[in-house]
Amino acid sequence: MLIIHAFGSLVICSAERETILVKNICGWIAQAGVSPPGAILTGTQKADWLVIGGGFTGLSAAHTLAELHPHARIIVVDRQRAAQGASARNSGFVVAYERPAPDELVGRPLNAHYHVASAIGKAARDEVVRRVASFGIECDLSDAGYLFAVHDPAKLAEADIQVQTLREAGASAELLEGQALSQRLGSPFYRAGIWCRGGNGLLQPAMYARGLLEALPENVSLYENTEITGLEHLSQGGIRARSVNGDIEAGQVLACVGAFLPRVGLADGAVFPLELSASLSRPLNDEEYARLGRAAPWGVLSTRPAGATLRLTPDKRLLIRNTVEYRRRDLAGRSLMARRAKHLRGLQRRFPWVTDEHLQFTWTGHLSATRSGEPRFGKLAEGVYSAAGCNGSGVARGTLWGRLLAEMASGGQSALLTSVLGNAKPGWLPPRPFFDIGAALRLRYEAHQARTES
Repeated sequence: MLIIHAFGSLVICSAERETILVKNICGWIAQAGVSPPGAILTGTQKADWLVIGGGFTGLSAAHTLAELHPHARIIVVDRQRAAQGASARNSGFVVAYERPAPDELVGRPLNAHYHVASAIGKAARDEVVRRVASFGIECDLSDAGYLFAVHDPAKLAEADIQVQTLREAGASAELLEGQALSQRLGSPFYRAGIWCRGGNGLLQPAMYARGLLEALPENVSLYENTEITGLEHLSQGGIRARSVNGDIEAGQVLACVGAFLPRVGLADGAVFPLELSASLSRPLNDEEYARLGRAAPWGVLSTRPAGATLRLTPDKRLLIRNTVEYRRRDLAGRSLMARRAKHLRGLQRRFPWVTDEHLQFTWTGHLSATRSGEPRFGKLAEGVYSAAGCNGSGVARGTLWGRLLAEMASGGQSALLTSVLGNAKPGWLPPRPFFDIGAALRLRYEAHQARTES
């Protein structure tokens, strides 16, 4: 199942909101602040391990490598700023239990597969909790769960069986309708929803990513604003990673770059990028918060891939993500303003009193998706490993993938790693431009199907 809730960055000037775009700043990052910049790679560096990518997966992999090899030199390199890419721009859903697909419901052919996927999801959630606790990361981590909610009840078919399936997998699930749901969310827009707790949660993604970055141990070196353009195997063993201003020679490489393996010179026929955009409001004032019935912080996922993701944050901001597109270049200018206008319309459908003035940040970015909804995980070539295709569930799964990838590359084995490898069947993608055309048409169809939920 594809759950979509991750993004990139942009902010709009309040003085001339209709025409002027200023710095691309993600609202989460603006609140979390940024770490001091890392060095830019120059010359030739030697390391035992190279991790390419400074998001949840790459940082988790670096921590695990440092735990397993305390005397090894580990290098993390990011083409931009570490902990400020798609991970920090994620909407912050910690996914243990995904909503079961029709074939995964109790008594149906893929129910056993759903239990396996849920066990992996629970382990992924536990990995986030462990990292947050061990590093003392302040990131508003909540275990209150979130809702799979709909405006059109037909888009939550067989809700009772879905609740039963979630409960049998270990979740605490409850069907909410009518007044109970309206009071929970502070809006009558949603008519039915499954509140899923017992593992699912929410956090501030940029604070979590920054916490992972700042907790890197001393045997991990960081190079930022350094784009790796290719990898080559050396005759004497090891791998050379090339960049414009320098090289890194490492024994083994973990490529944690999501859908962008071709950027580092590796072919990839399994993972593709989706671009999403979102807006975050300013904090609601006391009168506005009262209109929500002073609701506790919540999160909502749509049951349709192109439906809206929403949150009410602990600091009383509203977040909405209701666009998803197959694009390989970031939106900008008038195109991004059009998406922002769609965000505003989506909020106003739920909260009619929201105005243009409320929107403080708008941003875009990419997530890595696969055709099957399962990850691409494992060994790509001698000494080269990669994990991608979190399909929008990157907070938890990205964290777990990083740990397991490091363990696998180090020769480790476990029942959990075996389970993940067994599920790592991302599906084949047709060559471009055939895939480009098909993906664009499919997402237009999904947007049409989700029109009541956007």
